[in-house]
Amino acid sequence: MFTVLIMVLDHSVLNVAVKTIASPAPVGIGATQGELEWAINSYTLVFAALLFTAGLIGDRAGRRRTLLFGMAVFGIGSALAAFSGSSGELIAYRAVMGLGAAFVMPATLAVLMNVFERDEQPKAIGIWAGGVGIAIALGPLTGGLLLEHFWWGSIFLVNVPVVVVGFVAMALLVPDSRDPEPGRIDPVGVLLSIVGLVLLVYGIIHGGELASLSDRSVLLPLVGGLTVLAVFVVYEHRIDHPALDFSYFRNPAFSAAITATALAFLSMMGVAFFSVFYLQSVLGHSPLQAGLLVLPLAVAQSLSAPRARLAVARFGAKATCTAGMMMISTGLACFAFFDTSTPLWALELAFFVQGAGMGHVMSPVTVTVMQALPREKAGVASAINNTFRQVGGALGVAVLGSLLSAAYRGGIESTLERAPGVPDEAKHAAGESLEATLAVAERLGPAGQLLIAPAHQAFLVAMHLAALCAATVTLIGAVVVAMYLPGRRKPADAPALPDERPAAGVARV
Repeated sequence: MFTVLIMVLDHSVLNVAVKTIASPAPVGIGATQGELEWAINSYTLVFAALLFTAGLIGDRAGRRRTLLFGMAVFGIGSALAAFSGSSGELIAYRAVMGLGAAFVMPATLAVLMNVFERDEQPKAIGIWAGGVGIAIALGPLTGGLLLEHFWWGSIFLVNVPVVVVGFVAMALLVPDSRDPEPGRIDPVGVLLSIVGLVLLVYGIIHGGELASLSDRSVLLPLVGGLTVLAVFVVYEHRIDHPALDFSYFRNPAFSAAITATALAFLSMMGVAFFSVFYLQSVLGHSPLQAGLLVLPLAVAQSLSAPRARLAVARFGAKATCTAGMMMISTGLACFAFFDTSTPLWALELAFFVQGAGMGHVMSPVTVTVMQALPREKAGVASAINNTFRQVGGALGVAVLGSLLSAAYRGGIESTLERAPGVPDEAKHAAGESLEATLAVAERLGPAGQLLIAPAHQAFLVAMHLAALCAATVTLIGAVVVAMYLPGRRKPADAPALPDERPAAGVARV
């Protein structure tokens, strides 16, 4: 739980600090918009690309060793990032943190699967998923409080004592486990998976930066990554010691659970991306206030995830996850009706419904994925689950971010063309995002006030479109789980149905 807390908390806390880091020294380091994006994305790129390989290493070398190694690397990267003297250093040290996190996350679930017996695993995984909700809540709050009292580097330095405590506790308490028959190493498969994931995730991230997935510099890595991954699939099918046995995906429940995870995070991460601008730039809340407003989502997820197993026991995984996906979709669709006058209670209710839905999806689908594979392959199962989640989240930011940007530019372009005092060379840059338009308006002084209301309106129209798309994607996920996840299991002592009774003369065993 310490590892889950610190990994998720760190990922969410940086979003609060980006404006401070962009400030000139001594407040920040004067990072540009592109450098800030890569400070976030370098972590995601390394993390997502190495998850699968780290899971394989954990199954082979031992999960506790892998866990301790990852925590040590993450702690060192955090300390170095806290004292970065330039944007380049911050980007590099964030990549080091991503390396450590890639070894930690698959090992956490693998350890749970080996510490707890099968009937206890849903409860343990529910608590694990609830920890994610707690970390989501603590991230913005911690970041806001630290930035109000300390310098920007404190958001990374705070990781170090948590890492030290977690490292010592795991060294003393966590038993080691590994695959007793790991088989031969598949170096070609491992290399292909790393190269393919790096290209794919880089293409997605770069598409989010440019707000376009059709640019040549985006298409080349995307197509290259998909091609390498296709070669990886073919190669793994043809060798007798594959790094990833694709027969796992023949299990409909396994594939449906993986799909639901990717689609849910695609929608949630995409909405989280533009909700920050809605809360801070449109409604005018501070980073700390925005963090407090997201609390209902985190509280609902942390409360519902550990209890989702009870719903699964009563109604089955199919009904529980379908209802959860429908709740997420409903919460996301609410953003299509929000504007500058939306009451806070409506916003909080939408966040709460999203969090409750996520808790009822994340826990059951994780249990389904982890229990679909043998216990000795727990590291691979966890790595597959986390990889699809990360790729889905990155794709959500890129696709929904591109849609948001294109719709916003279409809504604000005519206003910028007519606006007096805006230099021609600044009009294109001002149409890139709401923040860019507001920055131009601030530089223009009183004349720029005429841009603020149209900018807010253009952003709201774009947000409504992106929210409806996210809700639709989640609905597709609901259909997938409704079709392929297992239904309610009949109790072992339930009476046999008429067509299940033995024929006359056949003894009932």
